[in-house]
Amino acid sequence: MPMIDAEGCALRVEVEGPETAPAVVLSSSLGADHTMWEPQVAPLARHFRVVRYDRRGHGGSGVTPGPYTIERLGRDALAILDGLGIDQAHWVGLSLGGMVGQWLGANAPQRLGRLVLANTTSHMADKQPWHDRIAVVRAGGLAAIVDKVMGLWFTEEFREREPDAVARIRAAFLATPVDGYIACGEAVRDMDQRDLLARIAVPTLVVAGRYDQSTPTEAAEFIRRNVPGAQLTILEAAHLSNIEQAAAFNTEVLGFLTS
Repeated sequence: MPMIDAEGCALRVEVEGPETAPAVVLSSSLGADHTMWEPQVAPLARHFRVVRYDRRGHGGSGVTPGPYTIERLGRDALAILDGLGIDQAHWVGLSLGGMVGQWLGANAPQRLGRLVLANTTSHMADKQPWHDRIAVVRAGGLAAIVDKVMGLWFTEEFREREPDAVARIRAAFLATPVDGYIACGEAVRDMDQRDLLARIAVPTLVVAGRYDQSTPTEAAEFIRRNVPGAQLTILEAAHLSNIEQAAAFNTEVLGFLTS
């Protein structure tokens, strides 16, 4: 469990799999830590050196004063690659992790092999819900929104079928530092990466959840149309498709990364 410094912020990193294998970085959703990728670690580690991390303001990483930007979070990712001595890695990012992946694909394509953008968007057209969410969290903490967020992250059918899986994600969400959540939420709110998409110069797979209300399939289709040569796959899931449809997610991502 190395800690890597990113311009004064200590970032917690987990590395698994053969040290000599190609690297793949897994980048989490807002309000989630590296443990959200548990269903992916074993399948990916058979082929790759798997790097997971807690982003700035989350999990075991440091919390610096906000607001943050997607560029700031992207530079943190580059600091992790540098700290591990990785010249190039595949990137699998979900939600906020996918937003960071877009920035990397446009601004540091030489550091990426292949790029997976899952359950994400390039722009928040309506910022008011984010203003409202941040205000609620600032006043009442993450407990004030956790039930709503779990309802967005998983379909009702999955929540009923897999309560233990949902409980683990819920606990990690509630453990997120409030200041870190708000600072990253401000990065999401203020992001507009639509003009970056045409500059992404690495093979790209877009993954969407058919029942995702947070980053709907229309957002995924916009990314697919605007990233040169991008592919799109739609899974029968809400927002955390890597958990709700873990087997299908793993099949699609492994097939793409090893093709």
